[in-house]
Amino acid sequence: MPVLDEYTRECHRIEVGRSITAERVTEVLEGLFAEHGTPAHVRMDNGPEFIAEALRTHLAAVQVETRYVEPGAPWQNGYIESFNATFRNELLDRELFATVLEAEVLSEQYRRKYNTYRPHSALGYQTPSAYATAERDAVGDQAVEMGSAPLPPSPQFNNDHKVKEQKHEPVPALT
Repeated sequence: MPVLDEYTRECHRIEVGRSITAERVTEVLEGLFAEHGTPAHVRMDNGPEFIAEALRTHLAAVQVETRYVEPGAPWQNGYIESFNATFRNELLDRELFATVLEAEVLSEQYRRKYNTYRPHSALGYQTPSAYATAERDAVGDQAVEMGSAPLPPSPQFNNDHKVKEQKHEPVPALT
């Protein structure tokens, strides 16, 4: 279960397991909220672990809006779909994991490489980590905490947010 920031494209976590429950999703999100700040919303698909009443109740209690992707509409979550396709192509389809621990270690290595060595055209050809650092330096830490900054313009989302001008046109990450 990868968790990406839509604004910085940083992958904050890849949770690995044979199955992931709503309780585990809640624990992962709580840890990320503590580390990166509480976002205004969380976008997720309609898997049973994401639509469970316990998770929805918890997110409502911490005042995080849930935005569910409509079934059969992966373009509504283009950033994660693009990440998942690349992750699958570059790691999951190439490896046969002997243990969950091995999958966790290799996934974490991939996450770090993705954040620090892979530039994105939509981020002005910066890596997600470099972009997030530059944004924090420019506007302050609180404005770029997980999901709280305005989203870059993208055809798959309806954005009314104002975004500072970029030198390069953003390229939507569609799969």
